[in-house]
Amino acid sequence: MLASPSTPPRKPPTVLVTGFDPFGGSAVNPSWDAVHALHGRTIAGHQVVGGEIPTIFGTSLARLAALMEEHRPRLVICTGQAGGRGAMSLERVAINVNDARIPDNAGSKPIDVSIVADGPAAYFTSLPIKAMLQALLDAGVRAEVSQTAGTFVCNQTFYGLMHLLARPEWQGTRGGLVHVPFLPEQGMPCMRVEEIVRGLEIAIITALSTHHDIRKEAGALN
Repeated sequence: MLASPSTPPRKPPTVLVTGFDPFGGSAVNPSWDAVHALHGRTIAGHQVVGGEIPTIFGTSLARLAALMEEHRPRLVICTGQAGGRGAMSLERVAINVNDARIPDNAGSKPIDVSIVADGPAAYFTSLPIKAMLQALLDAGVRAEVSQTAGTFVCNQTFYGLMHLLARPEWQGTRGGLVHVPFLPEQGMPCMRVEEIVRGLEIAIITALSTHHDIRKEAGALN
């Protein structure tokens, strides 16, 4: 009797988490250090795929789109460095503008340029950021909801992600951006990479398990 062909094991669903390479003269970027540590882990039955995004306008979006096409994730969390912030910042909104205060890693410095020429003025995150905030605070991780992702490559990548997820073929996939503080060697305020990794784990678990976000005060006066 001929042996029946073996059935290949089913791959677990994936979560794509991205971080940026160092920029602005720094030798490190805490977003990529944390994402690199998460790569390959299994969280809530999902395989975590970590991807490094170049801090270059335009190229960042091409890299993100390629990672998404390759891995077909159910959840996408982009991360970036936000020097001067003392907590993990769950970004609420991405705006359709590049306005660079410093050059990117290719020397480009766009000013008042649309990310998508005919795109909406802004996109809101599809992550359950209020539930994520509550889970992080309950775990003792410093966290906040942020009302602005800036106008540098992080915001461009966030906007580009949400523009992709608005397409019918990505229906059901959630995504957004989380900014993280400096590492201790970069200056103050700061957060150890182990704490950032723990915070991202909590964020992933919460995003995967929360179908409807909670109501929680997390606004800003200015």
